[in-house]
Amino acid sequence: MIVKNFDKPVTFLKGGVHPSHRKELTSGKPIEVCPLPDSVTIPLQQHIGAPCKSIVEKGQEVKAGQKIGESDAYCHSPVHSSVNGTVKSIGPQLHTCGLKIEAIVIDVNKEDDAVEKLKPLDNDAQPEDIIKRVKDAGLAGMGGAAFPTHVKLSPPKEKPIETVLINGCECEPYITCDHRQMLEMSDELVDGLKLIMKAVSAKRAYIGIEDNKRDAIVVLREKTKAYDNIGVAALVAKFPQGSEKQLIEAVSNKQVPSGGLPADVGYLVQNVGTTIAIHKAVREGLPLIERAVTVSGEGVKVPKNLLVRLGTPIDHLLKVAGGLVGEYNSIIAGGPMTGFVQTSLDAPIIKG
Repeated sequence: MIVKNFDKPVTFLKGGVHPSHRKELTSGKPIEVCPLPDSVTIPLQQHIGAPCKSIVEKGQEVKAGQKIGESDAYCHSPVHSSVNGTVKSIGPQLHTCGLKIEAIVIDVNKEDDAVEKLKPLDNDAQPEDIIKRVKDAGLAGMGGAAFPTHVKLSPPKEKPIETVLINGCECEPYITCDHRQMLEMSDELVDGLKLIMKAVSAKRAYIGIEDNKRDAIVVLREKTKAYDNIGVAALVAKFPQGSEKQLIEAVSNKQVPSGGLPADVGYLVQNVGTTIAIHKAVREGLPLIERAVTVSGEGVKVPKNLLVRLGTPIDHLLKVAGGLVGEYNSIIAGGPMTGFVQTSLDAPIIKG
């Protein structure tokens, strides 16, 4: 099966808006490793589905990568400590959604940088092995929806997946962390895509990238040119091009039924960050304890792209970015189109 690149940018037919991109603030800035904060707050629900329950106690020493929350429910993602340290408290804490959610607060031991990992899987790992590893590593969609990734990789048998579509649109203004990951972690992205295709027995795949990220399109076309069944689709830069139903329509001219899912038309859509996290979980045994984050806006002194441990407070990120300057209207977790205005800078960075 030969899959061709989309040279002329495509898009969905009806609707969409064209906000100012404002990506020039950070699009040229490589991802930096964010220094560890003094403490992290790990919510026990960072996913769609059943909340986790703590499996650690106050005063307990924990290791980075150690599972600290889980559930018996199928639709959940276990949570892991993102740092080495001591459990300070367990109870309701402010979440970026604005509500108080049961969470584990950990005082960080900055002198210990070891990470507890799972055993990497062999190249001959079967689909069920990949899916189990994705679950054990606590993966949930990192594009915002936070749907448990192992559930997404397990569609009903009557709805087989023919095409995997990687969402590299990043259509929200300001945000550039996925753009930077496509440039800096392209090999990991392609390998994660191949693992997804194997897990769901997909015949073909596309990586969809908006045309305001031409460098990422060029890099990933080079990285995928050896694969006849993987293509790169250039897409018109407009919002909400990255919404999965609009993305599927742009690439395939197929419309997901109202109230339906991508699997209804044979598609599975996965975010860039999640795809790279699948590579890390399978090849390196790394649980989901960190994510790339863009800290940007005209009110930020030194806008940056950062690799951040989960649970890091927003206030810490702003300090790493030089603090706030001038006037600003609000501080938003997520994109300005769909994110949540924050009432406290104590809220933590989470999987989504």
